[in-house]
Amino acid sequence: MKYGYFLLFGLLLLQKAAFAQTEVFLCVDENGKKEYKNTGAVKGCKRLDLPGLTISQPAPVQSVSAPKVAAAKPASSPAGFPKVDESTQKTRDADRRQILNDELRTEEQKLAELRKEFNNGEPERRGDERNYAKYQERVALMKDNIARTEKNVEALKREIGNLK
Repeated sequence: MKYGYFLLFGLLLLQKAAFAQTEVFLCVDENGKKEYKNTGAVKGCKRLDLPGLTISQPAPVQSVSAPKVAAAKPASSPAGFPKVDESTQKTRDADRRQILNDELRTEEQKLAELRKEFNNGEPERRGDERNYAKYQERVALMKDNIARTEKNVEALKREIGNLK
């Protein structure tokens, strides 16, 4: 069985060496252990002549110039694309601003409630939290919820700031 693995390893190594197109050396150490290597700098190594293995030099790399990119034209809408008049667009923008402001108010209220419940890192323990690990798990979850809500508030403020 060991011989089969050794043979398989040798064949894989020879196949890899053939793809790499390098020289193959058989190295035998003082214990009689054989190794196949691609360098023969170690004592006890001899170069193997393998039939069908050709060693060639790689072709020189030619530089290829990058294709020229045409200057970008401003985007224009197709001829049949529906247009929205200015008053309709202003109404839509105002609605969007109102929705974002409502969401911001809701997130800020949620954040205030979470911070109040968090109690500066020491929330009240519940009756079902006799195990301290459960309490710590709930505190960690509260921290995550606060961080997520803070990010939501920041994103909403940024979005409102980007409105025209």
